[in-house]
Amino acid sequence: MWRYGRPALVLLLAGLAVGVPLWLVLVTSAKPQAEAIRPNLDPPAHWQPGANYEDAVAQGEMLRGLLNSLLVVVPSVVLVLILGAGAAWVFARRKSRLVSAAYALCISGLLLPPAVITIVMELRQLGLAGTRPGMIAVYTGMYLSTSIFFMTGFIRAIPMELEEAARIDGAKPFRIFTRIVLPLLRPVIATATIMVMLYAWSDIFYAFFVLGSGDRATLPLNLYKVASAQLYLNNWHLVFAYVVVMSLPMVAVFLVGQRKIVSGITSGAVK
Repeated sequence: MWRYGRPALVLLLAGLAVGVPLWLVLVTSAKPQAEAIRPNLDPPAHWQPGANYEDAVAQGEMLRGLLNSLLVVVPSVVLVLILGAGAAWVFARRKSRLVSAAYALCISGLLLPPAVITIVMELRQLGLAGTRPGMIAVYTGMYLSTSIFFMTGFIRAIPMELEEAARIDGAKPFRIFTRIVLPLLRPVIATATIMVMLYAWSDIFYAFFVLGSGDRATLPLNLYKVASAQLYLNNWHLVFAYVVVMSLPMVAVFLVGQRKIVSGITSGAVK
């Protein structure tokens, strides 16, 4: 009996861990200010989600924050995918001590946490502190290790005969990479895209030290700025409405590509 009850218990605990905070955010974002002063799980006596979301978008400068987030996250994802795929192809196909050492160095980012003070000091030396290129460089360096790790494992499972046949037909390395390797990497590319976007989109810690809270603030930083400026003081309904609207793009991305996450992770890590 316990054997069959354990999966149900795990699902119940997981549902509570995810469902309770989600319900709290949703119901609070639909409450009037008087009901939302002390957030709780009670449904609102008067539902007003439309007015709350409209105020959050207008007062929180969400359109500018959305643009700033896109200008940082999208280039970061593109660089992580391109650099990760190219490096993974080399690591998977070439065998030498130097290549093995380079691979170990590249994936060490999976274990070693980034030092934010060192990052900020280096960016200041390069003149990139407080700029979008600096933030893009930070995100690219942070998530490149994960991309290389999964893609290298996947490429090693691709038969060498495919590339050898292309070489016999006169294909150059660049053509082999773009026409054979990249199309086969679609599951891992989808996984890396979703993971990097989810992490970078909701990041506030590194963005705070690199970008600050100026005109280049991303959506999470923008929420922190307006909240710390007491614009949302005791306005929890606007705070949670901001959180809901800010999360919608990533929820859509996750729902579209959720099937690719498991297949990409297992392909890169197991194969």
